[in-house]
Amino acid sequence: MSKWGIVSTIKAPLPRILDFAAWHLELGADHLFLYLDTPDPEAREVLSAHPAITVTETDAAYWEKKGGRPDAHQNRQCRNARHANNRKTGLAWLAHIDVDEFLLPEGDIAEILSAIPAEALCARMRPVEALARRSQNESDILFKGFHLDQSARQDASARIFGPWAQHLSGGFLSHVAGKLFFRAGTKGLQIRIHNVILDGEQNPGQVALDEVKLGHFHAASWEAFREAYRFRLSQGSYRAGLNPQARGKDAMKLHDLFREIEAAEGEAGLKRFYEEVATATPELTAKLDREGLLHRRKMDLPALVARHFPGHESAAKPS
Repeated sequence: MSKWGIVSTIKAPLPRILDFAAWHLELGADHLFLYLDTPDPEAREVLSAHPAITVTETDAAYWEKKGGRPDAHQNRQCRNARHANNRKTGLAWLAHIDVDEFLLPEGDIAEILSAIPAEALCARMRPVEALARRSQNESDILFKGFHLDQSARQDASARIFGPWAQHLSGGFLSHVAGKLFFRAGTKGLQIRIHNVILDGEQNPGQVALDEVKLGHFHAASWEAFREAYRFRLSQGSYRAGLNPQARGKDAMKLHDLFREIEAAEGEAGLKRFYEEVATATPELTAKLDREGLLHRRKMDLPALVARHFPGHESAAKPS
């Protein structure tokens, strides 16, 4: 059976990191390589106590040894992933994902990875995007999916999201590219956010890992969306330099779309947009269900934190 692990560069409160770590340990991850983007002594101490977790604080000394700290967090992520890949891990596969991304397999991940053809260097997981719960008493987490076929995706989006569909790929606020498992220890591998490159070839032998969805908690609540909004607008996934997510001559960049909404309606407009495309309202979930794009998952994160990090469960709250 294939041993597998995760590498992630993280800047998040300890409760969120515990959620992430506990979930993947429960799934059977053999090792987690967690790189703290800013020093966090408490997180380092708690996480390092687990034998299946290696914590690296990427402080000034760490980056000095590597020629300096990259300004863009995306570049830091890639450098850290390469650092983990170059370790002697004993793992067959590594997944490079973020702290707000949770693997959602249909079956045992080790068995799924063991079935991948030997010529495949990497396997792609497609995302499903978490919808905000209207009540914390709801036991299931709901996610929206999308069709891979572009025509089917656009048609379904128009039926589900109305006028927003022309600007959002599949109604997603974040990426639809997904993330990769790649063969750990591959020499000379260049690791990007969504791709890998070896000897000038992008994603050699890539296969689709349909049995593992990538549950993305990109904006799992209005409060989380609002808290991350300014950073994402200036430096992150809504920044000005990115192309429109959707195809079509009238598709706007997310940066421009959000600027336009704010200029016209202020924060109230952003909240209305969020309610219509990212909240598990009865209307939205019914539309997604009719299209076969509504996904459900039970995720009792506090219970998993209590199991894998006993004594620290009080820090963990449902996402």
